[in-house]
Amino acid sequence: MITPDTKDWTWVLERACADCGLDTPAVAPEAVPGMVRANAAAWTVLLAGDAAELRRRPRPEVWSPLEYACHVRDVFRLFDVRLGLMLDGDDPAFPNWDQDRAAVDGRYGEQDPARVAADLAAAAEVLAHSFEGVGGAQWQRTGVRGDGARFTVASFARYLIHDPVHHLHDVTGVRG
Repeated sequence: MITPDTKDWTWVLERACADCGLDTPAVAPEAVPGMVRANAAAWTVLLAGDAAELRRRPRPEVWSPLEYACHVRDVFRLFDVRLGLMLDGDDPAFPNWDQDRAAVDGRYGEQDPARVAADLAAAAEVLAHSFEGVGGAQWQRTGVRGDGARFTVASFARYLIHDPVHHLHDVTGVRG
């Protein structure tokens, strides 16, 4: 059983993450597309491993590498939708997303690693392309999460990239 993560991770916009090593405040938003692609490439390599090992949880309360990869794929998809809302609307409120419910409903641990790798890479490319289309004053457009956390497109880009980098660290131990 996975204990839901209720931590407010927006603190990564203020200081480097001691766990994964990513200095999120120092990330240039324009660098995020390349970082998304590089992260997806690392997941693709990881997902080429033994399927049984990819499904194995290190502890019952910790996601398996495959479950983490499914989560990252879905984060890329979700953030592309939210980015579109920010670029197309005025200060939109993001629909809530229960990542733990998504993992259960999506049966993350039972998915095919090769399919997850392909879908994760495709979602990363779509998101990277969307961020590459941002320019000028668009970086200052805003959106608000269901819990009231406010983002500009620039802070949203930095906040986003911490998630897949941190999760790759969770699985590999390699610092970002």
